[in-house]
Amino acid sequence: MTSGQATAPSTDPIAGSAVYPRGSRVNEAGHLEIGGCDAVELAREFGTPCYVYAPDDIRARARQFTAALSDRDADGEVLFASKAAPVTAIYAIAREEGLSVDVASGGELHTALRAGFDPERVYMHGNNKSEAELAFAFESRVGCIVVDSLDEVARADALLAERGGGQDVLIRLTPGIKPSTHSYVQTGQVDSKFGFGLADGQAAEAVAAVESAANLRLAGFHAHIGSQIFELEPYVRAIEALAEFAASMRPRLLNVGGGLGIAYTSGDEPPSIDEYVGVKVDGVRRLFGDVPRILIEPGRSLVGNAGVTLYTVGTVKEIPGVRSYVAVDGGMSDNLRPMLYGSRYEALIADRAAAAADSRVTIAGKHCESGDVLVTDAELADPKPGDVLVTPATGAYGYAMANNYNGIPRPPVIFCSGGDARVVVRRETYEDLTARDVTDD
Repeated sequence: MTSGQATAPSTDPIAGSAVYPRGSRVNEAGHLEIGGCDAVELAREFGTPCYVYAPDDIRARARQFTAALSDRDADGEVLFASKAAPVTAIYAIAREEGLSVDVASGGELHTALRAGFDPERVYMHGNNKSEAELAFAFESRVGCIVVDSLDEVARADALLAERGGGQDVLIRLTPGIKPSTHSYVQTGQVDSKFGFGLADGQAAEAVAAVESAANLRLAGFHAHIGSQIFELEPYVRAIEALAEFAASMRPRLLNVGGGLGIAYTSGDEPPSIDEYVGVKVDGVRRLFGDVPRILIEPGRSLVGNAGVTLYTVGTVKEIPGVRSYVAVDGGMSDNLRPMLYGSRYEALIADRAAAAADSRVTIAGKHCESGDVLVTDAELADPKPGDVLVTPATGAYGYAMANNYNGIPRPPVIFCSGGDARVVVRRETYEDLTARDVTDD
């Protein structure tokens, strides 16, 4: 599926774009190319909808994060926040690039182990871990559990007493910081289901509970203030709050969370990875006398721009004087974020990737919901039935939130690198939809 050696046109609107995977371009056929693979050919070979990733992009970003720590001589660790893209092959990339991993459920833990992660490099999150999930984590000998409630502290200690052995834990703190992002992905404000508040004494109570537990070892603290954040100043305030609370405790580990935003549209200008890491490292060094090991946990910023979703246009429907709808063969079953958060995306006709946009349309999905809209007021180049339509920046939380609404099988995941394409997650079938049914037959 190579595209030849011709150079990209000088009018290429894709080359160098922060929204598309690195190395993307318009090829000599005028088609979008990702990882050296023609997107129109990918749609023909693998069908649509499909998630397409450039794994080289993920590797490059992983190396940027680790280099940003290394360049500052920081004792630190980069954790892949795997909820963003819980694909076994992506876990494997993170492992191969020397990252640790953040998991938030038994299923994510299973996938991380299946991908070959050393359990010692696994950090187990979650605000309501079940006894079964905790037992699985203890049996697997994960490196660290992030405790999120007094109930969990008691539950974990009791389970360990039955099994024998101890466990390093981080206490999740709520620093009272509310960054500028969607309310659904703010996590560090006072009114949060996550963590222990600093101002109300809950955090101090959690420290006392862990220190009095016979089988838990307090390794440090964790704080995450939210996701898709462009401002760096809230991170400084969060570290200041942590430092004031932990001043006398000398934590060995300090997880300062993730949250770095990405470019979903060409107008978005998030901070660079280096700037983001620098603010966190500099803040910890400035505020902690005994500098702990610094943990950061990027998810979206590792994988978001490395992936796109391909669709096929089915219908173009004009409502005179109102709007034109371009309906595609996916929607809220493969990208729930526009419906859940009102998230904004760009779109492109992959068949005419360099053509000037001449149509303002609303891109709708095929589901039985009026709200099943992927992009409102998208600018496209003369969309027609049969065209391959692409939405970039879907590498995070597309696959992770995919569902079977209206009985739609979930899409495959395709890796494209050096002109070669391979399936890393196959497309679901109708048989898969009923495979877990229990009947009387």
